[in-house]
Amino acid sequence: MIRMIIFVVLLALLAAGGAWLAEQPGEITLVVDQWRIDASLGMGVILLVGTAILIALLWSIARFVFRLPGLMSLAAQTRKRARGFTAISRGMIAVGAGDPQSARRYAQDAQTMLGDDEPLTLLLRAQSAQMDGRRADAEKAFRAMLNAPETRVLGLRGLFIEARRKGDAAAARAYVTEAARLAPGVTWAAEAVLEHECAEGRWSEALKTLQRSKGFNKDEMRRKRAVLLTADALEKAERQADEALEEALQAIKLAPDLAPAQALAIRLTAQRGDLRKAAKRAEAAWRVSPHPDIANAALNVRASDSAREKFQRAEKLYAIAPHDFESRMVVAKTAIAAREFGRARDVLKPLLDDGPTVAVCLVMADLEEAEHGPSGRVREWLNRAARAPRDAAWIADGVIADEWMPISPIDGRLDAFQWGRPAETIAHHPHTDHVPPPAIEDAVLADSNEKEALPLATGVHTEPEPPAATKDDTATAAKAEAPPPPVQPRAVTPPSEVVFPLPAAPDDPGPEPETPAGAKPRGFRLFG
Repeated sequence: MIRMIIFVVLLALLAAGGAWLAEQPGEITLVVDQWRIDASLGMGVILLVGTAILIALLWSIARFVFRLPGLMSLAAQTRKRARGFTAISRGMIAVGAGDPQSARRYAQDAQTMLGDDEPLTLLLRAQSAQMDGRRADAEKAFRAMLNAPETRVLGLRGLFIEARRKGDAAAARAYVTEAARLAPGVTWAAEAVLEHECAEGRWSEALKTLQRSKGFNKDEMRRKRAVLLTADALEKAERQADEALEEALQAIKLAPDLAPAQALAIRLTAQRGDLRKAAKRAEAAWRVSPHPDIANAALNVRASDSAREKFQRAEKLYAIAPHDFESRMVVAKTAIAAREFGRARDVLKPLLDDGPTVAVCLVMADLEEAEHGPSGRVREWLNRAARAPRDAAWIADGVIADEWMPISPIDGRLDAFQWGRPAETIAHHPHTDHVPPPAIEDAVLADSNEKEALPLATGVHTEPEPPAATKDDTATAAKAEAPPPPVQPRAVTPPSEVVFPLPAAPDDPGPEPETPAGAKPRGFRLFG
């Protein structure tokens, strides 16, 4: 609308100027040699303007003729570039679809049409080379990415993955450190640096790295900082108790539900002789998250306490969370030690009605033995424990640990251990593809007709699968006579590792080697 108004105004001004010029008296005379041209003022202006327009038109035609070869070359380059980007687009789709042959063909087309100066061409070349297993070509493409500022971090990521795949820990460390320096907001680089420092137990340096990193949101930053503070406090608990207590308290402020930090703070406070404050901290922690580690620290604030005193302390925890499973369990265990068998049965009764777990059955066996001595009831509860659902435990990547650890013994991830029931947690864990389901009890390797248990790291254990109940003795005997079929391990095919962030093309370098038997989880090395 505004443009129309402006056009009408300009047209009116032009018409008014033409009318004014036509009304003005005067003549224009042009003499060329013997020729004489006389015209009115208005006609002279019109002829002058027309001549200028004609000259401009002729100049445009001449300029177009002279530029025609260049325009034709530019049009050809534009078409070639368009075909190159089309090849890149189709190549990326082939990468996402897992079609290495098409990806390689489109990468060659893109390189022919666009050359190696185009970053996307280098990326597609690296993608297709990784899918084909041509590691040298992929590494060459990633190194070419280092020459351009916009692709430097991507090239470092690709080189980092290739270095980890080859087991070159020094090169991987150098690449990820450089990437973290160039782009502090890149999450993968920050996580890799953290994993490296945590794998070596350098918790203080990991805290500094986390502070510099910008790749985590606020909640992730608080949680990871709390875990690192707890890990550092556990290391210093024996030598620097005061500093360890301060770090444990900081971790509690950041993550009040972090049971290891709560338990450590209670234990260190009791060691300083402040039993009243230790008891208050135990009660406050129990309100947030009832946990066996907290209960153990609360019951042992004073080593000289009798069984009766521990039972009374357990009753205080029970009063805070009377309906919680752990509250009932801690009261039942201390009641048995204090010879309060009736109280133990009272708190265990709701747990028996809901379906007793392994721990509940074992406590009932202890109760029967303490109250009535060895009997058939004790054996009955022990048999039920062999078939009962398992209790919650510290679980990470298909591993059950006796104690909480800050990193996973499998892949070195920080804050990998979670408290939960193994049968439920492991079945849905996103990082347990290398462990055949169900995660712990059936984690076996097949060799002919033999079952050999997977090696376990020190501090972790697996529980054997209870034998299946049979209804027919004849069927059982028949099964015993027949040779058992060989147990085939689940085939694990490493995914097509690529850097391009597509759901169908993860950039994980594949499963790490299995943890050797007898290795300590804390000595795990992500970088070799």
